[in-house]
Amino acid sequence: MVPSTALSLTTLPGGLVALPGVYQPQADTRLLAAALADEDLGPRTEVLEIGTGTGALALHAAARGARVTAVDVSWPAVATARLNAWRRRLPLRVLHGDFEARTMGRRFDVVFSNPPYVPAPDDRPPSRGPERAWDAGLDGRAVIDRICADAPALLRPGGILLMVHSEMCGAEETLDRLAGAGLAAQVRTTVSVPWGPVLRSRRSWLEQQGLSAGAEEWEELVVIRARRP
Repeated sequence: MVPSTALSLTTLPGGLVALPGVYQPQADTRLLAAALADEDLGPRTEVLEIGTGTGALALHAAARGARVTAVDVSWPAVATARLNAWRRRLPLRVLHGDFEARTMGRRFDVVFSNPPYVPAPDDRPPSRGPERAWDAGLDGRAVIDRICADAPALLRPGGILLMVHSEMCGAEETLDRLAGAGLAAQVRTTVSVPWGPVLRSRRSWLEQQGLSAGAEEWEELVVIRARRP
């Protein structure tokens, strides 16, 4: 399905477009793209992206010949990813819904995700609106923990998981959960980036939760790489 051209579209660098409310590629997207570039993708590689947004990373994998399935809970994101695949003439299967339900019974060689990971005052992630792309409960781990638990069922033997999130969520906890699920995991990359408007708007709350120091305005992002034996 390609959205009507009457809808408002934002043109992004690289020729991508985005419907209103769809998460646009940022520093975390670029960090994950660099990690994905080092993975061996080819015509027989089955790839899954959890939370595709504009489809930028899924299309990066598809352009290298991988067979890519992308899942997102947001209909605008699904429509955007489909439109970008159509514009680039790349094969991309984009599904709407919860990643666990939409991939049940399937296994992949590579799974990657830039999930919602921003700690939020509401302990339940939002069910609608653009905030779904970043708000992830009080500790920011509402989606991260699900991916950690489901990774063994999603990966083929030897399969790779790549996931980016903020150090604010606890990289060590992610590594522990993946190890507990039977995967060999490590921090592949870290980078510090300036706070965006969402974190700046929550400064007082983040300080109250012990997630930020007083004058802090830099966030450390990590890419976790895990392998199923």
